Amino acid sequence: MSDTRVDFWFDPSCPWCWLTSRWILEARKVRDFELEFHLMSLGVLNEGRDLDPDYAEHIATTWGPVRVLIAVAEEHGYDKLPDLYTKIGYKFHNDGRADAGDKKNAVAEALAESDLPAELMEHWDSTPYEDALRKSHHAGMDKLGKDVGAPCIHINGKGFFGPVISRKPEGEDAGNLFDGVVAASKYPYFYELKRTRTEGPQLDF
Repeated sequence: MSDTRVDFWFDPSCPWCWLTSRWILEARKVRDFELEFHLMSLGVLNEGRDLDPDYAEHIATTWGPVRVLIAVAEEHGYDKLPDLYTKIGYKFHNDGRADAGDKKNAVAEALAESDLPAELMEHWDSTPYEDALRKSHHAGMDKLGKDVGAPCIHINGKGFFGPVISRKPEGEDAGNLFDGVVAASKYPYFYELKRTRTEGPQLDF
């Protein structure tokens, strides 16, 4: 059994989460570690913040997908999340269906492709699993402190914001980046390594 455990938190509407998730899955092909996916919510993260109106409008569209996903996790198992997220992520980000008007259709299609009940879409506007969603969110994000965002990753229980990457590394490139993140996680006094982004998400994969 591996002595490295990785817990990854995602909101399916976030392109930065999407790229980081593709990296961590690629890294697992060339490195030995335990991996589990969890849900966070951009809606919960931004509650009470003074947002730009355009961004606030975007954040409002993120609630439906995470409500459906937490219902999937609670009713059908958290092990369903990675595959379903992969299907949703390609539709949202690579196929350009992240606009409010098409998100709901994209999630419904992903459920059908995953042989999950169409009735799960009934959670889109409200869900009895609201507390479970918030519990999952805070389990990941609270360890990061304030002034952080998505994605969120824990390495052997130590939480970090990021890594934020604009492209999907593959093979040993993914493994080498993983090695660096694991190495940094071993130092309790390591907090931040950052530079200004010069490009947006590159989704041509």
